[in-house]
Amino acid sequence: MTTTIAPDPYKRDFSTAFGAIRKLLANGHDTTQVFLIMRALNGPSLPKNFARLLSTPEGRRLVYLRTELAERLSDPACIVSFAPGTVGAVYRAFLEKTGYSAAELARISNLDGEPLVEDAYAWLRRRTRDIHDIWHVLTGYRADESLGEAALVAFSYAQTGGLGWAFIAVSAALKSLRVSGSLAFARAVLEGYRLGRRARWLLAEDYETLLHEPIDAARARLGIAEPTRYLACHPAEEWHA
Repeated sequence: MTTTIAPDPYKRDFSTAFGAIRKLLANGHDTTQVFLIMRALNGPSLPKNFARLLSTPEGRRLVYLRTELAERLSDPACIVSFAPGTVGAVYRAFLEKTGYSAAELARISNLDGEPLVEDAYAWLRRRTRDIHDIWHVLTGYRADESLGEAALVAFSYAQTGGLGWAFIAVSAALKSLRVSGSLAFARAVLEGYRLGRRARWLLAEDYETLLHEPIDAARARLGIAEPTRYLACHPAEEWHA
């Protein structure tokens, strides 16, 4: 009798990652490729980040609750509850401007159309996905152009150690250098990594509480500094809410 061994989801698959990055660089709106890269390369970071969560009382509380943030952030009553000037209010404006939603992001990320898996690492993967757009809000990196996404994925690599984030950031920076001959894009991406290194570990935050915090106070508390190199490329951008 032949036994088929399923692939280890926590090992890296560079073949899939390289195929996906070619498609992503050709079409930056092809979000499916992002999740293919994350699945292919981020696996080893999940056990490490989960163990880090368990190392603190607050992290253990979050693991115990195992809140599905996509469900909370897809509730209209939740979204309208945020007071002006809070992280949640800026997140609400972000959703209105971009047309994004937590539910749609969850749908796109479910590459195989599988039911929700009650697994600790799978929960952490979903949590990391669901807070991505909140990180856009906290950092000030826009989601509607390539530099904002590239800088945020560099920030995310510094925060999570997931190689997929670094793979996308470096690939985007190299493409920009090849096309434009300018280092401005790459420097803004590198700044994103450095800001992520300096900030507090955002995976351990209670986002249901954080969303009600004034955004400038939240950035100060979390050590998220102004992305000056990024803003130099977008002088009309306003960082403070």
